[in-house]
Amino acid sequence: MNQVDHKAALLRAARRVVVKVGSNVLATDGGVNAPRIRALARELAAIGTDREVVLVTSGAVAAGQSRLGIQRRGLEWRQAAAAVGQPGLMALYERGFASRQRTVAQILVTHADLADRRRYLNARHTILHLLAAGVVPIVNENDTVSVEELKFGDNDDLSALIATLIDAHLLVILSDVTGLHGADPRRDPTAARIAVAEARSPDLDAVAGPARRGVGTGGMRSKLAAARTAAAAGIPTVIADGTRRGVLARIFDARKAVGTLLLAPGDPLTRRKHWIAHTLKPKGTLHADRGAQRAVVDAGRSLLPTGLQRVEGTFGRGDCVRCVGPDGREFARGLVNYSSNDTEKLCGAQTADIESRLGYKGNDEVVHRDDLVVVALPMDLR
Repeated sequence: MNQVDHKAALLRAARRVVVKVGSNVLATDGGVNAPRIRALARELAAIGTDREVVLVTSGAVAAGQSRLGIQRRGLEWRQAAAAVGQPGLMALYERGFASRQRTVAQILVTHADLADRRRYLNARHTILHLLAAGVVPIVNENDTVSVEELKFGDNDDLSALIATLIDAHLLVILSDVTGLHGADPRRDPTAARIAVAEARSPDLDAVAGPARRGVGTGGMRSKLAAARTAAAAGIPTVIADGTRRGVLARIFDARKAVGTLLLAPGDPLTRRKHWIAHTLKPKGTLHADRGAQRAVVDAGRSLLPTGLQRVEGTFGRGDCVRCVGPDGREFARGLVNYSSNDTEKLCGAQTADIESRLGYKGNDEVVHRDDLVVVALPMDLR
């Protein structure tokens, strides 16, 4: 099937959509492209007449740079620029949506907001209530308070997590290129665009590169990683050129092939397991033997202390940890039942020996299968 054939069925089901707009779509040398922002707002309002739309936008730092009049490097400078630029960015969107009689809401989040299960659910309920009221939520990372260890990495990642959070039917990532290509189109103008592919296909790894220019923090590698995060929840992704006027209308026209459509075949993870695998940042690593790895991956069992060889990192009970095999490759992530100190004491132990080793009787499992997610994709892109 070509892209048009896939789109016809996909768009019929796409009643809730997340659209991410990158900095390189919005930024100019002197700040942000105000006419483009207002035009995008009108396009989003148009596709939202019979759909629920959430916008994930970059651009606050670029907007702030123009107002401050100087440009520097470093996290503190980006935080200051974002603080200055965010109100102006929202004002541009608000005017654009208001011209189509649509109300907007600002939602600023940090990684810590989504890593905490209660705040994660609160964010979900808030966004769903806004959508039910006909409001367009506009989401951005709260750069003014985020520090490196609490950041998402980029808004591509954030958009995929928001799509999963609200059970979206489609993720649209607008960049400054026309989609994934067989080679870098900036170096090879003849490189063919990939119209449709499976998000999890390993063949895509070779054609997705990091950011090369501009104010954006991501690149095609980041967008592919976001598409794979969304695909794990059963959500397909379209990557397209957001600098072209009318791009959203073409994306949502089932008769037209636009950008790259990345499909999400297979069984999607539950929302909770997706949260464990894709939202939480691991605090440590459990090294397991081959038998334990097979028990988890092939038989869907819990990770028991008898299969542990050693522990890396410092973590507490309930933290997220990586599980790696003898070759050092990650095969699962999960919520651990013991602190790093106690887990170290349990390496190689039988379940009957847990109490004698720790001085108390805890769980039989180091990581229970209900809190364990098998990693089906290489993690170097996540």
